Amino acid sequence: MTMTDAIPAAVRAEIDTRLAAIEAQHDVRLVLAVESGSRGWGFPSPDSDYDVRFVYVRPRDWYLSLVPGRDVIETVIEDEIDLNGWDVRKALGLLLRSNAVVSEWIESPIRYRPADPFVARLAALADAVLNPAAIAHHYARAGQLAAARWLDGDDAVPVKKYFYALRPALAIRAVRLNPSVRPPMNLQALIAASDLSPVLVEQIDQLVAAKARTNERANGTRLPDIDALIRSEIDRAGTLPVRKVREDFVAQADALFLELVNA
Repeated sequence: MTMTDAIPAAVRAEIDTRLAAIEAQHDVRLVLAVESGSRGWGFPSPDSDYDVRFVYVRPRDWYLSLVPGRDVIETVIEDEIDLNGWDVRKALGLLLRSNAVVSEWIESPIRYRPADPFVARLAALADAVLNPAAIAHHYARAGQLAAARWLDGDDAVPVKKYFYALRPALAIRAVRLNPSVRPPMNLQALIAASDLSPVLVEQIDQLVAAKARTNERANGTRLPDIDALIRSEIDRAGTLPVRKVREDFVAQADALFLELVNA
C-alpha cells in the first residue's frame, strides 16, 4: 500500500469536493494540494486529522491592486479535515528564505491533486536557495517547543509529542550530514538520510507502530537513546552554514511568479 492509498477513498473524495469549492468560491487555481500532517510525515494515529495544505494562484489583476489582498485561505475544521492554503506569491517569498514548511509541502508523499508543472520548478528553486542554517533553525525551534516540558524529565510522554520533537531532530541531522540537500518530509525518508544506528532505527520503528495502534494522546515509554538524539541534534542546529540569497535567485522567483499569473 502506498501512502496515497492510505487515505480512505471516501475521505479523498470529500477533500476533492472541498478543494473544488475553494477554487470556485475564491476564484483561485490550485497548483499544489498535499497532506502536511502526521499522515504525510509517516506516523499517523487512528484518530489523526487530515491536514490538507495547498498553494494557489489568483487571476492576474488581483495582484495589481493598490491594497494587497489576504494571502491565505483558511477553513474551519470539519470531520477531521483541516484545509488551509497560501497564495503563490507568499509561498515564493518564504521559499527565498528557505522556509521549511514550503519545502515540506513540495515534498509531501501524499498529493490530493496532480502537481502543476510549476511545482517541479518550485522544487528546483528551493534546492538552489537552500540555506542550511535557516532550515536547521526552523526545526530546532519546532523541536524545542515540542520537547520543552518533558525532555529533561523522565515521566511518560504521549507518543505524539515524542514524534513532534524527534522528526525535527532528524531533519537537523539530515541537513547537517548533507547541507546541500533539503531534508525529507517523511519520517522513513529522514531515517534513511540520517545514518542512524540499527538500535535507534528499531526503536523509532517501534514508536511508529505504537502510534498506529493508539490515539493521539496515549502515553509511551521513554527511550533514553532517542531522548539523547533529540537533545544532541537540537543543540547542534546552530553549527549549520549560512547561505545568503543571491539576486539571481530573486529574479528566478519573480520570473516564475509572472509566468504563473500570466498563464
